[in-house]
Formats: sequence, C-alpha cells, structure tokens
Amino acid sequence: MTSLYSVDDCESLTAKQVHGLYKDHVNKSQVSLMTSFGFGQELVESAEGVWITQRDGRRVLDFTGGVGVLNHGHNHPRILAARQRFQERKSMEVHKTYFSPYVAALGHNLAELLPGDLNMSFFPNSGAEAVEGAVKLAYKYHGGRRSRVLRADISFHGKLLGSGSLTGQNQSTFQFPGIPGVGIFRYGDLESVRRLVAELRTEKGESDVYAILIEPLSASTMNECSEEFLRGLRELCTAENIVLLFDEIYTGWGKTGTLFHFMRYEGLVPDILTTSKSFGGGKSSISAFVAREPVFRKAYDNLTDALLQSTSTTYYGFGEEAVTAIEAVNVAVEDDYPARARDIGRILTPGLERIAKEYPDVVAEVRGHGALHGVFLHKGPKILELVTKLVPGAMTKDPRFRTKLITSSVVNALYRDHGIYTYYTLNGENPLMVAPSLVAEPHEVEFFLDCLDKTLAQGLPRLLTRFVKEKVSSLW
Repeated sequence: MTSLYSVDDCESLTAKQVHGLYKDHVNKSQVSLMTSFGFGQELVESAEGVWITQRDGRRVLDFTGGVGVLNHGHNHPRILAARQRFQERKSMEVHKTYFSPYVAALGHNLAELLPGDLNMSFFPNSGAEAVEGAVKLAYKYHGGRRSRVLRADISFHGKLLGSGSLTGQNQSTFQFPGIPGVGIFRYGDLESVRRLVAELRTEKGESDVYAILIEPLSASTMNECSEEFLRGLRELCTAENIVLLFDEIYTGWGKTGTLFHFMRYEGLVPDILTTSKSFGGGKSSISAFVAREPVFRKAYDNLTDALLQSTSTTYYGFGEEAVTAIEAVNVAVEDDYPARARDIGRILTPGLERIAKEYPDVVAEVRGHGALHGVFLHKGPKILELVTKLVPGAMTKDPRFRTKLITSSVVNALYRDHGIYTYYTLNGENPLMVAPSLVAEPHEVEFFLDCLDKTLAQGLPRLLTRFVKEKVSSLW
C-alpha cells in the first residue's frame, strides 16, 4: 500500500528524518555539504523580519537577506495580508487565456517607476528565465539576422542551458551545452567591449552582435562597473543598434541605495532590465524583464508574433504571484527601501572598514554599497600551510578551496558562537557576504558588527583549525 506524507506529517519530521529523505530522494552529497555548518543540522520553526526561530527555540539573526530574496525580511505583514485577501476572495489563480488585472497593474507600476521608456513587461517565474526571455527578445528584435551575444568574464546570469552559457562564473567542472555565438569581454573594461564589437562584423561590415549583457554591480563577486563604463556601453550599443541588457536580479528594489543600481546615474537607460529575487517579496517565485517600448514593439507587437511571448508560459495568468509582487513593490516604494539601504550602509560601511583596519592580517578588503557588502579574507602562506596539514589532499584540488574553507570557518563561528546566519558567494574570490534585509534595525546591524569583530579577533588559524576538526574531516 502506498504511504504518502501529509503536510501535517512534514511539521513533525525530525532533522534526522529530513536528512534521510534528502539522501534517499533529493541529493545525498547536498546533505554532506550543508551539514558542514551548524545551520544545516537544525530545522526552522518560524521566521519574522530578520530573525529565524529554530525548533529548539534558538533565535538566529539572518544576515543573508535570503541571498537577495528577502529585502522585505521574512513574512512581511503587508505581503502576508495581500496574499490572504487574494485567497479569501477565492480569486482565480491560473488561467493564461483570461486577462489578469494583476498582471496589467504590475506592468503599469514598473513603467511608472523605471526611467525612460522602459514600459513593456513580461513576468516569468525565475531570474534565469527572465534573462533568457530578454536575450530571446533581443534576438527577435534583430529578426535573427545577427548571431552574437556578449557577456562579461565574471558574469552570473543563471544556471539553465541558455543563461548558464551566459554565466562566466563556472561553479563546476562540467560543461553543459549552451546558446551559440557567445562572446566574452572583461568586466568593466570598455575597450575590450569595443574591440570585440569591432571584430564581430558581417560580410557587409555591419555589426553581428544582437545583445550585450552586464550586471552594473556583480553581487556574486562584489565588482562594480564605473559610470564611465556604463555610459560608454550605452553609447556603443546605440551607435551599433545593439540591445543593451542590465541584469539587476539581485541588486533591484533598493538593495544598494537606489531603486536599481543603475539608477544612481541620471539619464542612463538600458534597452531591457531584468529583476527577480525580492521582486516576489520573499513569498513568490516571480521575475520580470522590462523592455523599452520600441524594442518590444518591433519584436513582438504584431498579430503573427504576439503569442510568442504574451501567453507562452503555462503560469502566465498567475494571480497570487502578481498580487505579491504588486504589494512588494508598493512596500519598497512607500517605506523607501533605497533610503533604508543607505541608512544601513551608513553603519555597515564605516563599521566594516574599522574592522578591516583592526585586523589587517585577517581582512584583505571590504567592498559594497548600502545593504550589500563583501568582506574578503586573507589566504596567505601561513594559512595555506595550516590548510595543507589539516585537510585531506584530494580536497585541495579545487583552486578556490582554500578561500572557501577560510571563509566557511568564519561563517561557522558566527553561527555557532553568536547565532548569526551568513553566507559566502560561490563565485569570484568567495567573499563573506554582509547583505541584511532592508527591514534590519540599526541595533541589529551594530550587533552583527560587534559579533564579527569578536569572531575575527580569534584569528584565522584558530577559526580554521576548529572548523576543520569539527566538520570538514567528517566528510571523508
């Protein structure tokens, strides 16, 4: 007889049982990796604002910001209320052949908030889908007559086959197939873009590039484009009729101190903008790509091609996701999330810089804006010697293993000793990310800084030795 779990059954599963089910039906290696940190051993009972309450009653300060998803924090009351009203009215949830007042209103709201003629929106489920939809739009804009798309060497645009081929930060040694014609330029290097565009010409001497993708601020590496680079890119794309795509899936909705990071530069407008993560208020998987009106209308605004986009996904008529995004956007605007990020930055930036000066042998560099910072830790010869002694040789084959291990030791100590939940990026130089939700209060930011100070005061050798002895050796 078939034995199925109910929702109520899930609430009573122990951590050990959940780990077992993951090993049997999800991914055994994922369990091994995630339980390397203390938070992989525990289950969550509830979450509110920037605080998580575990089933054992321990309260944890969540300074991950949900890796960009939780600008509004956990379970924002206005977002919960909007979803509850939608459910209580028994509104129709999904039907792509009925017009949706929620999709219509959400498109209007984005057009009101974004600069220039970024007026035309489409709402897929995930950020990677938004990127792929944007690239398809750019290709269709040129009628398939151009064959090249350019991305930066350190880019991160997703992990699907298409978006993965547009991602420069390779997180594995396995190469999947991707879209053809991808060219690579150096992030932030305008001359490298110009040279590449000049090289990629048709036999008639016309540009063969249909789109250029860039993250104005790369949240996965904490690198940032200069204003000169972004404006130069805009001029180049205009001159060559290349569709310019800004990927702000992570940095949108106030995270770095402006509604979108590129909006700090007056008059700068991409041809297409992608957004996701906190766009769904921490409760819905919804994304968007928003196009300038002439670009969209040339590509799709005709009777033959209208359905290539507008009803091309099963869930396009979704209701609750659009309702959630409407409320999330309104909260971000009415509560001035860009100002909240700037307020957080006024505490974080000098606090992290002070810590870097106090521990120059531990912290190599601090970079960031608003509520998004990266702390880069040293990985000098002495630490390398310690790692070599403590860790099985096979684990050190990863060229970035040393950096990951060092940063992991700090993540582990912050959680175990102080109840603070942080993470490090899997890309670039694997910085420790300081990225709180925008609902974080000043005293919570100060508490984090105090705990990071106390943690780094122990020194990397001690933190590393403890972490390796507790966790890493148990994987082997």
